[in-house]
Amino acid sequence: MDYKSAGVDIEAGYRSVELIKDFVKSTTRPEVIGGLGGFSGAFGMAGIKQMDDPVLLSGTDGVGTKIKLAFILDRHDTIGIDCVAMCVNDVACAGGEPLFFLDYIACGRNYPEKIASIVKGVAEGCKMAGAALIGGETAEHPGLMPEDEYDLAGFAVGVADRKDIIDGKDIKAGDVLVGIASSGVHSNGFSLIRKIFRMDEKSLSRYYDELGCSLGDALLTPTIIYVKALDAVKNAGIRIKGCSHITGGGFYENIPRMLPDGISAKIDKTSYPVHPIFSLMQNEGRIDEHVMYNTYNMGLGMILSVDAADADRTIEAVEGAGEKAYIIGETISSDTGVELC
Repeated sequence: MDYKSAGVDIEAGYRSVELIKDFVKSTTRPEVIGGLGGFSGAFGMAGIKQMDDPVLLSGTDGVGTKIKLAFILDRHDTIGIDCVAMCVNDVACAGGEPLFFLDYIACGRNYPEKIASIVKGVAEGCKMAGAALIGGETAEHPGLMPEDEYDLAGFAVGVADRKDIIDGKDIKAGDVLVGIASSGVHSNGFSLIRKIFRMDEKSLSRYYDELGCSLGDALLTPTIIYVKALDAVKNAGIRIKGCSHITGGGFYENIPRMLPDGISAKIDKTSYPVHPIFSLMQNEGRIDEHVMYNTYNMGLGMILSVDAADADRTIEAVEGAGEKAYIIGETISSDTGVELC
């Protein structure tokens, strides 16, 4: 009797580490101390000494049941981008610069090539965010998880000067709301999606004209990482008063999180194009519109509140960073939270 016969292959773990080394190295920053293989990741803090009052920000998340689609289609190279995005977008939403990231993969059995494919996506997401991948863990759970399944979660740490933290406290009525386009569903609401569509390879491989791709391609499209877009706005000298990362809970839960008491968001639903995946989902599942806006991003992954005089320059900065942005409404004196019109 040995550990391998009990279901844990240590040699496969060694092979996984070898396969991911180059991906991890590709994300390095000057502050990273040491290399892969230590008991902890080390990151120097000398670079933040120029800040008047540095504040550490953190975010942790996974990708939910979107991972089920990766199992069905046996495509694992983008799910890591989603994991990074869900964490670093929250850090950036508060005005922070993501510094480093760690991942955790729990699997029924360690298949080194599959693990490497997952981590390749994690590394790609880290590079998009400018964060270093400084550590992680792959844990085999035989008997607890099916051999061909895994779960993925991550943890990001960032930093901001206290004066630059985005907390929404100065938002006032008449400020403009700018929405930054999403790439589709991102990583929320897949439990409902799995009820709308059949979750098998045939269904996910079906091509839809309105999507311009297969259903599986549309649903597995990775979450956009908004770090560079928000940096571009800041570097343009624009103060972002409030920022909302539109994740689970959609408009109705997430937008009020950035608003002070007595201020609500009034949004014109016709001010931007709703991503076609949401129209397809709503029609196929016969889902009420309120439920859609209460569950999904509906085509906007990040919403900013800026002074009205800065609205056009905000659009220019975001689009200069490669994302699409729209003026979608304004803040009003109200306690309704969100008004869609």
